[in-house]
Amino acid sequence: MDISKTIAELKQDPEFAKNVGMILIHNGVVRSWARSDHAPVSRVEVVADVEKVEQIRCEIEQREGIYKVVAKACSGVLLPGDDLLFLIVAGDIRENVKPALALMLDRIKSEAVSKNEVIACP
Repeated sequence: MDISKTIAELKQDPEFAKNVGMILIHNGVVRSWARSDHAPVSRVEVVADVEKVEQIRCEIEQREGIYKVVAKACSGVLLPGDDLLFLIVAGDIRENVKPALALMLDRIKSEAVSKNEVIACP
């Protein structure tokens, strides 16, 4: 996903300026180390449940003050530095947008994406 292009497309909506005062973005990237013990990671095998991601996206978009939500979760074998998850939340004010992004990120990571980190051999 090209984040700048996607935001530019959102701004083309004639209702955008009437409804949006903040856009928050999450761009998750594959780490080169394991979260649990910082062991070196050579690759990550990821499975994203696209239907569940879309369900969560729709639910978040229905929250108070949220105008548009975009979500893309990648699947497959990914290498350190590869993009893993893109989230864009556009809404009225930070008190609505910040918790919406945080909730969406936490839900997608726990409900819609599974991954297996492959530890690099020394």
